[in-house]
Amino acid sequence: MLKTSARLLRLLSLLQQRRHWTGHELCDRLEVDARTVRRDVDRLRELGYPIQASAGVGGGYQLGAGASMPPLLLDDDEAVAMAVALRSATASVARIEQTALGLLGKLDQLMPARLRRRISALYSVTVSLAQDEDGPDVDTLTELAGACRDRQLIELEYRDRGGRATRRTIEPLRLVSSGRRWYLLAWDRGREDWRLFRADRIQSLRCGAGFAPREFPEDVAGYVQRSLSQGMTGDVLRARLHGSAEALAPGLPPWCGVLEHIDEHSCLLHVRGETPEDFIALLALTGVEFELIGAHDRLPQLRAVAERLARALA
Repeated sequence: MLKTSARLLRLLSLLQQRRHWTGHELCDRLEVDARTVRRDVDRLRELGYPIQASAGVGGGYQLGAGASMPPLLLDDDEAVAMAVALRSATASVARIEQTALGLLGKLDQLMPARLRRRISALYSVTVSLAQDEDGPDVDTLTELAGACRDRQLIELEYRDRGGRATRRTIEPLRLVSSGRRWYLLAWDRGREDWRLFRADRIQSLRCGAGFAPREFPEDVAGYVQRSLSQGMTGDVLRARLHGSAEALAPGLPPWCGVLEHIDEHSCLLHVRGETPEDFIALLALTGVEFELIGAHDRLPQLRAVAERLARALA
């Protein structure tokens, strides 16, 4: 049997891992009787942990929310994951760096040497690019997340791709992170359609009344991926690629274009661009042979770009 102090820490760790535990489950995990579990729960309450208990069938214990954040107990993998996530967050969320570094300092003080070695190995060979100060701050992201969760209308001032300021009333559905960018997927009441908003272009927002949720017609991740790949403005050029869509998709950047299945030997790539250089660059990224389809009007301009590149290589 564990000593009282070790058992209290073990009980606290269990309560933080899962929302609800039955008394029988805690007895089995701690290898004590129900009376000892009740006594240990009372000790944790005296230390300020808001542990709620319920009786009867389905009853048990759960750690509730208190007036202040209680200390967290982390296992090795959780501590490493938190340190890595904090370091990564500074690249996509503006004005969070000092807070993240302060928390990393606290973690580093408490970590055993074996964990510090694991994390320092990652940091020693990693280069972080400069923080984008125009990115969304943590307050904006948490407010958007709360509106998605609570199904609250949002009135926002938004700056579109061309820099024009617009006012929108939207029904938020999901926040999506693509790495360095954050996006909000929402139903735009003015456009009567689903729209993807870049969080860093939101100038101000105000949450309002609730709304009845709409059913999204497809997979959220697939929709966002396709929307980002079609993000360039301009005309569309089609090219038949030598290779199946299934084989080429993993090596093709998502913003390069939209792949369409033809057969096991070829596929169609829809490329969007504003200049001949756009099309040449995106088609070159495919890395395979291709044939242009219906591009007769653009051939002179495309050929001029290709000849300029050929001269440079010669």
